[in-house]
Amino acid sequence: MASIFRASISLELRPKVTCTNLSTKERFEFQKKSLRKERLNVRLCGLKPNKAQGSIQGISVVEEKESNNKTDYGVVGVHHVGLLCENLERSLEFYQNILGLEINEARPHDKLPYRGAWLWVGSEMIHLMELPNPDPLTGRPEHGGRDRHACIAIRDVSNLKEILDKAGIEYTMSRSGRPAIFTRDPDANALEFTQV
Repeated sequence: MASIFRASISLELRPKVTCTNLSTKERFEFQKKSLRKERLNVRLCGLKPNKAQGSIQGISVVEEKESNNKTDYGVVGVHHVGLLCENLERSLEFYQNILGLEINEARPHDKLPYRGAWLWVGSEMIHLMELPNPDPLTGRPEHGGRDRHACIAIRDVSNLKEILDKAGIEYTMSRSGRPAIFTRDPDANALEFTQV
């Protein structure tokens, strides 16, 4: 199954780098460079698509410490999100076979005192943990955007909508009108998928 996820940006940079007028191919190479490597905390500012030239202008990549000395302990991003599940196999059916995520075999599945699995989401991960869930499974908001949730960036919300429809999985669209879908996994963990 083709994955619906786009790899996140991971870069090795000098303190300040500016890239302008990247072609689609150059942008793709820029994004995939150094995936799953240690990286600086960076942010992308002022993206302006130029449809006529098929490029993105004004990408400014700045080392976070240079722009914000408050984070001197070195925040570099979200490594993983931990989600509780009642039955690991049932959850893997959803995350692997419906969403198309792949297991990270390098993570320590057998070294923890409970069953679990690490799934790649771009260069980050979801850690499924088969543990008792203290949260109620019923009485949660119908719209996942009104509940705690993890948000995953994807390329095409309409493709995911078709996948969820085919699988008979309920979802709600973003109430703000932006291209985003909210759904729940088999254990009522809310997930947002936003188109970027």
